[in-house]
Amino acid sequence: MISYQVIKSTIDELRSITRIDFAVLNLEGNVVASTWKPEEISADTVRQFASSLADSQEVRGYHFYKVLDDKLPEYILIVKGSGEDVHVIGKVAVCQLQNLIIAYKERFDKNNFIQNLILDNLLLVDIYNRAKKLHIEAEVRRIVYIIETKTEKDSTAMEIVKGLFGSNGKDFITAVDEKSIILVQELGSENTYEDVRVTAGMICDMLNTEAMSNARVSYGTIIQEIQQVSRSYKEARMALNVGKIFYSEKRIHAYNTLGIGRLIYQLPVNLCEMFIHEIFTEQLPDTFDEETLTTINKFFENNLNVSETARQLFVHRNTLVYRLEKLQKSTGLDIREFDDALTFKIALMVVNYMKYMKQGEES
Repeated sequence: MISYQVIKSTIDELRSITRIDFAVLNLEGNVVASTWKPEEISADTVRQFASSLADSQEVRGYHFYKVLDDKLPEYILIVKGSGEDVHVIGKVAVCQLQNLIIAYKERFDKNNFIQNLILDNLLLVDIYNRAKKLHIEAEVRRIVYIIETKTEKDSTAMEIVKGLFGSNGKDFITAVDEKSIILVQELGSENTYEDVRVTAGMICDMLNTEAMSNARVSYGTIIQEIQQVSRSYKEARMALNVGKIFYSEKRIHAYNTLGIGRLIYQLPVNLCEMFIHEIFTEQLPDTFDEETLTTINKFFENNLNVSETARQLFVHRNTLVYRLEKLQKSTGLDIREFDDALTFKIALMVVNYMKYMKQGEES
């Protein structure tokens, strides 16, 4: 619903242009906003006019008007003065207020529609009917981003996102929980996933710089019809969760680049536990010391290159070989060999996933 502050700002502007005073009251006769104090007008007079059949009426030097919302009275406008000129100005003011009510109502309805669309709460026929009623194009390329900040209900981050995307009338910014902001962006026919990645990077950089939010941004796949918004949202949500588990060093997570992390994320925990105990019969990966974990991760980063890994770790090549052989004795896996390295890498990812699921059950 339109705020009282907007109504006050509107009639103040009308007062400065016309030099005529206005007052907006609710149907009970209580003042909502006014450019003067209408103390001489009783609440009973307002209520009688509100219940009458007339849309406008002049009473003792004041013009009364009904401001309608969907053909029903929502407010009473009182214009101070008499005569035809004042009457015309009053009708103009009523038109302005009614257009504001429609605009704000449509804006609220669009947000409500997008939220229900994201949460998959609408029937297919309702999606297209409501989209048509709200003047939202149905067959347009779109994509859904989820923007997660370090604080809940981050109003600064929300304002920044609205400033970036909220002015063109084609993109929608909303939220379905307190932890994240959702952006449904309309794309042109030429936009690619590279453009989407650049946009995600821009959002992330802007929030981290302006709002100090330490934000993460994820996005789903490009969709062709409005009914698929929910799918892109679910993909973006999965991308965010998978990214935090397996690629925590990254701030941008795309559903179509999750790789094996997406597969592991959908495995049952009991199956993961069986796999880990089969691979590591004695020492589990979460019991490795910091030096061993650093060595393993750096070795994988350098594509199993012993010399380059030793150089980046500032150790002698023989020292690195000794560490890798020690790891082989404790786990039975020689990560210098591709097959063992692949098994070890997957196992580390599975362990991270199990930790994440355990923390979710405890919280």
